[in-house]
Amino acid sequence: MANVDLFAIGNALIDQEFKVSDDFLTAHNLQKGTMQLTDGETQAALYENLKATQNYKGQASGGSAANTTVAFAALGGSAFYACRVGNDNLGQIYLDGLNEAGIQTTTRSISEGVTGTCMVLVSPDSERTMHTYLGITAELTDVQIDFTPLKTAKWLYIEGYLSTSETARHAVEQARTIARASDAKIALTLSDPAMVQYARAGLDEMIADGVDLLFCNEQEALMYTETETIEAALVKLQEISQHIVITLSAKGALICNEGQSFTVPGRAVTAVDTNGAGDAFAGAFLYALNAGLGWKVAAQLAILVSSQVVSQFGPRLAIADYAALLENFQKECA
Repeated sequence: MANVDLFAIGNALIDQEFKVSDDFLTAHNLQKGTMQLTDGETQAALYENLKATQNYKGQASGGSAANTTVAFAALGGSAFYACRVGNDNLGQIYLDGLNEAGIQTTTRSISEGVTGTCMVLVSPDSERTMHTYLGITAELTDVQIDFTPLKTAKWLYIEGYLSTSETARHAVEQARTIARASDAKIALTLSDPAMVQYARAGLDEMIADGVDLLFCNEQEALMYTETETIEAALVKLQEISQHIVITLSAKGALICNEGQSFTVPGRAVTAVDTNGAGDAFAGAFLYALNAGLGWKVAAQLAILVSSQVVSQFGPRLAIADYAALLENFQKECA
């Protein structure tokens, strides 16, 4: 197995995307802009209801950290993804998609069970609301993970959604230990306001004594720090990381690099679907940092890539589109 720059650990989910009305969200007691966990039977019933009454937009391989890893690899980085899928058709589709993007995986990720699914519900304002059945990925353990690539990786990337699983948190603890021993930097994303609200203890456990780079959006930053302004949130977040990226939707991003903070403006686009935008941002940002492009350039590239993801349905771009965006970006910067 070849050395990789990025070792990521996260959930493996097949997204089913639907364009829905606000009334549908209200009727099903779904909180807009967040992720809600459910069981397989409830998920199946919701899927049938969605197909019968809402606008189906298609299927895509998802999972927050996986989307980040795809962006990182498609831009030119080397990566490994640690996850757990079922020994079923969706599981094979999922791993094949990662491999086609140039991402290394292991057959140890496959085990008996059902691959997780996520109903991605996109409302008229382009906001995504997620209804997730984790399936076998809820039982991710260190047994499914080949830690060998992490021993030579430059970055470990941890998905905040793993905070809901005790076994996954244990695997993250092992990954952190290996990363520290091999001088790999640790990046973590808070992932979702629901994780901050309902799985705070799990997030704190995974953050442990701190991380080298923290990703979050404005709402997550305010909720996690229990503050009312982004400036106050930034001060408190520096207690767990000296490098912080807070995405600000259309306004761009706020970056903190060892106490020095600055903002990078967003790009004007017509938002269609926010699903995966933050994931793509993190992947592009990590790629640029790893390539030695600097913090400001990393934010600019990340905003470009994430703005393109927002402009379409689905959590990822076509693989060739990432390289095209990078080429155009390099011309802009020349």
